[in-house]
Amino acid sequence: MNIENTQSQMRKGVLEYCILSIIKRGEAYPGDIIDEMKSAGLQLLEGTLYPLLNRLKNAEILTYRWVESTSGPPRKYFHLTEKGEAFQALLATTWNELATGVELVTRKPSEESDMNNNTI
Repeated sequence: MNIENTQSQMRKGVLEYCILSIIKRGEAYPGDIIDEMKSAGLQLLEGTLYPLLNRLKNAEILTYRWVESTSGPPRKYFHLTEKGEAFQALLATTWNELATGVELVTRKPSEESDMNNNTI
């Protein structure tokens, strides 16, 4: 079994939620999203981010506005639509339920160690 593939699938599962959570706090430029994800220890490449942003825009989850830049071409700044805010809130609920369940399952001691810890 390939651990890198499993790790990649786990990361992809939470990527959308993380990106929408960043944008929920305020308009975001893709470069800033990448920087924030990297500073949190979550690797994100431009080749992954831009198609995802485009898909979310096509689904009317995001919209953007152009902002002139003094150091180059205009920049796209993304923000959530009303539909996007509702979608992000649903993802937050799902994440909280999932994280709680995973924590309970993975932190529960095994029955064997429970028996070993019992003294008579």
